[in-house]
Amino acid sequence: MNKLKNFSRIGFYSSNIILIIFYLFPGSILGCFLYNDCYKQPQITQDFIISSNHFYAFLLLTSLGVLSFHNTKKINLLSVYLILLSIFLELFHIIIPNRGFEMSDLFGNIVGVILVILIYKIVIRYVKT
Repeated sequence: MNKLKNFSRIGFYSSNIILIIFYLFPGSILGCFLYNDCYKQPQITQDFIISSNHFYAFLLLTSLGVLSFHNTKKINLLSVYLILLSIFLELFHIIIPNRGFEMSDLFGNIVGVILVILIYKIVIRYVKT
């Protein structure tokens, strides 16, 4: 079990760094590699009210964080960190060239974090093992 927790922490910290690099890059790193066009953003699924790409990114990051810090007192700190990270990274798009702040992206970030934390809290409360 310790190996799984250590592996998930490495994944969480690595994902954090990668996500921050992708967010702060002026353009699209994935677009550069996939389409040979740094201005074209790959779309995983269609957006519906919120940005699906942002939702999936923060859903994955929060899931790794919850796996890493599950059963510790750091889970509340993790929640605050991820919500603030999602807000600040999106706000940086106001000043980064070739990027734009969008409310749907911000909501996608926040919903991805809140959904995982809510599921975690419900499972911890009602499913005693």
